[in-house]
Amino acid sequence: MKSNNPNSKAAVPSLTGISLGAAFLMANSSIGPGFLTQTSFYTEQLLTSFGFVILVSILLDFGAQINIWRAITLSGMRAQEIANLLLPGLGYLLSLSIVIGGFAFNIGNIAGCGLALNLLTGISFAKGAILSGVIAIVIFWVDEIGKMLDRLTKILGIVKISLTLLIVYAANPPILDAVQHSFVPEQISLLAIVTIVGGTVGGYITFSGAHRLVDAGMVGPEHLGFVTKSASRGILISSFMRFILFLAVVGVVSQGVHLDKNNPAATVFETAGGRWGLFVFGIVLWSAAISSVIGASYTSYSFIKKLDIPFLNHERFSISGFIFISTCIFIWIGKPKELLLFAGLINGFILPFALAIMLIASRRIPILKQYKYPLWIELAGWLVVALMGSMSIYALMEAITNYLHFFS
Repeated sequence: MKSNNPNSKAAVPSLTGISLGAAFLMANSSIGPGFLTQTSFYTEQLLTSFGFVILVSILLDFGAQINIWRAITLSGMRAQEIANLLLPGLGYLLSLSIVIGGFAFNIGNIAGCGLALNLLTGISFAKGAILSGVIAIVIFWVDEIGKMLDRLTKILGIVKISLTLLIVYAANPPILDAVQHSFVPEQISLLAIVTIVGGTVGGYITFSGAHRLVDAGMVGPEHLGFVTKSASRGILISSFMRFILFLAVVGVVSQGVHLDKNNPAATVFETAGGRWGLFVFGIVLWSAAISSVIGASYTSYSFIKKLDIPFLNHERFSISGFIFISTCIFIWIGKPKELLLFAGLINGFILPFALAIMLIASRRIPILKQYKYPLWIELAGWLVVALMGSMSIYALMEAITNYLHFFS
């Protein structure tokens, strides 16, 4: 039916832009330095069987994202507000866990920025981190933050995917083996599954796109199809990037190359493309890192912006402080690879906790009870809670020994 609204044609690009912006914000948040490090690290261990980890993570991503995005946009409230309605004080606990997880990731993201600029320009690691932190802060002081975020996240996402595809071509991976072992793996690692899921939809990441849609006013049952499409786009974008990076790593390690333990992803790009490949890695890493800094900072602040604390009421100052503190902590602590792997594991714990809150709220809070969830979507959500909860406990026990040296 033809619309009688004279502004309808003009509105379509805007809605499409918001949808893609939210999708890319979520996808870019998940495709950061941690993603590059975790994928390279575990692909070297599992080889083509890492494809199975990706396949499982995609299914778990979908069960988590669809349920969380629906609850937030149907209610028009952010996750912490829903949690506080469910049980007073629960939203503050959720916010605290998200912000801590966001800090852990952001420190690693700043580290990735510093490493990338060191590769691209030769400036010191610390100076690269500081300069990138300043750039990220400046981005949040640009007028019309929402439109800026939508535009920037799309550009950075396309850059990362395009350049990584070139490296896949140069690496010449065993694609048939990778596809076969994605469905019939030769080995399985629960630690890898928990870390990858935690690093791609754990913690703040699963809320980033949904909170962006709330800020853009895309709330209520009338936008449900729009929300589902946006969430699905985000999952597809991040999954595609995950799989092509996996293929690049497999192509390199199948040649007998051992990855640098301090920067495994750099070895992949340099082996496949030489000095040109290392330059490409610098661009991919900086794009991944700066977009993740933006996503982590924006979403972490969205969890505390409604708290009745005066100095948190100014969005730009608060986000700038978040980035500044993350940069200072990284320069003080260092050890980016260990921190990124640990951050993925910790955020893997946050996912079942946050998702369970959203699922219970959908049955108990009046504004959500009036809309009946499709049973299969709700069951998929509870399956993610059960699997991620149990696997996270097992993975933590397995990982304690591995991370003891990090705290020593």
